[in-house]
Amino acid sequence: MNTPNLSPLGQPVAYASRYDAGLLFPIPRAQGRRELGLGEALPFDGVDIWNAYELSWLDARGKPQVALAEFRVPASSPAIVESKSFKLYLNSFNQERVGDADALRAVLERDLSAAAGAAVEVAVTRPDRFAQIAVAELDGESIDALDVAIDDYGPPNPDHLRVDAAGSAVEEALVSDLLKSNCPVTGQPDWASVRIRYGGRRIDRAGLLRYLVSFREHAGFHEQCVERIHVDLMRRCAPDWLEVYARYTRRGGLDINPWRSNRPGRPPNARGARQ
Repeated sequence: MNTPNLSPLGQPVAYASRYDAGLLFPIPRAQGRRELGLGEALPFDGVDIWNAYELSWLDARGKPQVALAEFRVPASSPAIVESKSFKLYLNSFNQERVGDADALRAVLERDLSAAAGAAVEVAVTRPDRFAQIAVAELDGESIDALDVAIDDYGPPNPDHLRVDAAGSAVEEALVSDLLKSNCPVTGQPDWASVRIRYGGRRIDRAGLLRYLVSFREHAGFHEQCVERIHVDLMRRCAPDWLEVYARYTRRGGLDINPWRSNRPGRPPNARGARQ
């Protein structure tokens, strides 16, 4: 079984000079989900949206091409793709003659779907459309200005989560830019903005902020952190419906943006200012 310690993450590696799909390193989702008490029947649906900002290849005549790419990996896929292996894989196209962007997209979809174990959607954006890519922050009400004292930085502590039992039901979206966790292999910090949208009894905002900050010294992959937030909120606050969406800052030309929800939907992919 592929485990993070066997991946290229945190290890010196040589960049491939030619295309190599074998560089992709899948990591099963099951282990992280078992730690949350989850089995095969998931209490949410979702998607991991990856954005690649350093994508290049050669056309049929050897002229370099550049583009941006979006990858949507379903949360139901058996595996995630380890991020450094993803970077190495994308860079293996740098000296590869592929042809046009459609041909490249087909190769990317084939290889990534095989690695994840489910169909991965790929969209390639050429330079003539770069100006159409907007910067937009997560919509919702920020809780970061709350005047609260915090001294809990990990492990993630769901005891901070509570609801106003006497209050009426609400529908709202709460946003924080203070989410931080650490890579479970290298210990490097991972920074994110997170939006929690829900319907049900009002969630205590100070407790929610303290809970999010308690990830600050936690070691976990982006996808696992978002699933933990969703599971903890459902267990502690029991909203009627819940969406959790995190926009992580990029590393190595890639950012990862997991979205988990227990109601149908499809998240937008607007790049934040920190991305």
